[in-house]
Amino acid sequence: MKITKAVITAAGRNQHTLPLQTLIDRDGAEKSVLGIILEEALRAGIEEIAVVVRPGDESAYAAVAGDHAGRLHFVYQETPLGYGHAVYCAKAFAGHDPFLHLVGDHLYVSRRESGCAHQLVEVAEAEACAVSAVHATRESLLPYYGAVGGRRMPRRSDLYRIETVIEKPTPTEAEQRLVVPGLRAGHYLCFFGMHVLTPAIFDILAQQIELAGERGGVTLSAALAELATREQYLALEIQDWRYDVGVKYGLLTAQLALALSGQDRDEVLSKLLELLAVRELGATGR
Repeated sequence: MKITKAVITAAGRNQHTLPLQTLIDRDGAEKSVLGIILEEALRAGIEEIAVVVRPGDESAYAAVAGDHAGRLHFVYQETPLGYGHAVYCAKAFAGHDPFLHLVGDHLYVSRRESGCAHQLVEVAEAEACAVSAVHATRESLLPYYGAVGGRRMPRRSDLYRIETVIEKPTPTEAEQRLVVPGLRAGHYLCFFGMHVLTPAIFDILAQQIELAGERGGVTLSAALAELATREQYLALEIQDWRYDVGVKYGLLTAQLALALSGQDRDEVLSKLLELLAVRELGATGR
């Protein structure tokens, strides 16, 4: 299985302007959130990228894509029927090929130069199946993520066969259905914001869209739960970091993470210490 296509969803009402925001990347260059996400995909060997947008947003996205604008295909979500529906809008682009899926409001910081998406694609191609990236996440953050339960694959400490998927589970649901042996107490495998999906996902989403009708609310998590019953579907536990730029202080947190793992780390640390020292002096009146 060779993965050369990627789909980035960015059409949500509260999401569609986030990829246009500008940050300083780890190499010290000023880039849009979209540009950083595109480079994550390209480092994974992706050749074609579809961005699911609201009609009318494509020109703004092309403008901030920089040198990568020529690789983009824009797909329109005419009616906001949910995250799962946004993915389904890319069916014609993906065709019968597996594809990497990234969300437009997450940034990723990897310990490796190759990137988080590269790790995921590498495993998906080797296992020839759908694979979602997951991260061991503390219980207090469950309201922000979908989570999975399953069993560890033989001879791999970081790979799991997914049996259960729940979108934003309560702590009680997680304790009852998502406990994975070997994780720290109070931690669960939550989605990292990137997946490699097979074309089977579109058949499942089509059924859910038909059932939902005009009320919408089609979730990807529900489709992934069904996918787990139909074919091998794995979770790769990634030890790196993901940052949701759509939450309060999300852009600030992502910027600090990029800066503290980049070439300007010492300069940024120095400025942060200086800022803290000035505030401390001001608080004590010295």
